[in-house]
Amino acid sequence: MSPVPPRRSNTKVLAYIVLVVIAMFGFGFALVPLYDVFCEWTGLNGKVKTEAQAETMLRVDQSRWVSVEFVTTVNGSMPLEFRAGVNKIKVHPGEYQTVAFYGRNPTEKPLIGRAIPSIAPGWTTQFLKKSECFCFNEQRFEPHQEREMVVRFAIDPELPETVGDVSLSYTFFDISPP
Repeated sequence: MSPVPPRRSNTKVLAYIVLVVIAMFGFGFALVPLYDVFCEWTGLNGKVKTEAQAETMLRVDQSRWVSVEFVTTVNGSMPLEFRAGVNKIKVHPGEYQTVAFYGRNPTEKPLIGRAIPSIAPGWTTQFLKKSECFCFNEQRFEPHQEREMVVRFAIDPELPETVGDVSLSYTFFDISPP
C-alpha cells in the first residue's frame, strides 16, 4: 500500500476549510432573520409591533385589572429629556387608554430621535394593541422644544388571567445626521 501523496491530502483539507468558511458566512447572513422568526415563534425579546393597528371594539373585561408600567430611557449620549406622564396605570383588558409622554431638547441644535418599544414579559406582545404611538415615526425636536407625544393602546382581554403586571418601555435613539 502506498501512502497518499501530501499534495492530495492538503487539497482535501483546504476544500473542507473553504466549505466551512462559506457555511459560516452564509449562517452569519441568515442569523438575523432566523432570530426574528425564533423570537416571533417563542415570544421572546418583547418586540412590539411598530405599526398602528386599527382600533377595534374589544370585549372589555370589567372583572379584572392589569397594571401597565411605563419605563423611559435615552440611549447613549443623546441629550433628550424623556419621561412618561404617569409611571403606572391600571386598565381593564379591552379598554383603550391614552398615555402622554414628554420629550424636551435642552440643546442649541435640532435632534432627531426614534423610540424603540419593548414589553415585558416578552410573550405578552401579542396582547398589546396600539392604534397610535410616537414610536411609529421618527421625532424631530428643535432647540429647546418640549412637546407631548401619545400612545393609545389596549390590552387584549385574551391575556391570560395569571398576568397582572406588564411593563412597556421606550428607549430613544439619536438618529440625527452627524
